[in-house]
Amino acid sequence: MENSIYLAVNGTLMRGLELNGNLQQVGAEFVRETYTEPAYRLWSINDRHPAMMRVAEGGAAIAVEVWAIPVSGISTLLQLEPPGLCIGKVRLLDGEEVLGVLGEAILCVGQREITAWGGWRAYVAEMMGAGKRRR
Repeated sequence: MENSIYLAVNGTLMRGLELNGNLQQVGAEFVRETYTEPAYRLWSINDRHPAMMRVAEGGAAIAVEVWAIPVSGISTLLQLEPPGLCIGKVRLLDGEEVLGVLGEAILCVGQREITAWGGWRAYVAEMMGAGKRRR
């Protein structure tokens, strides 16, 4: 896609999830599934969406989707994101560096760390499974 940049998403913007329509709205196109380099941690923000941060130690590879997004759509997409999420640089497992959705540190204070699940989809699947078992 001409005049576009790659954006790594790690939560509700992913295909089939709640905010994926925001990517569709700005004309983004799915490129691939991959992982970050093992230098990120992930938190669940009130079980509504994740927040990912790069860390100096204790990080893991986090599942992401890479999308080609028109440059003109970045500001619109960012304005549609939940408060505390921002755009920054993300290094992928293969060493490529792309823009990506990250969380501000203050957003994660007091929230559940979910790094061990390796991604938002795996965490949500576990939560749904646990909810079904409790009934």
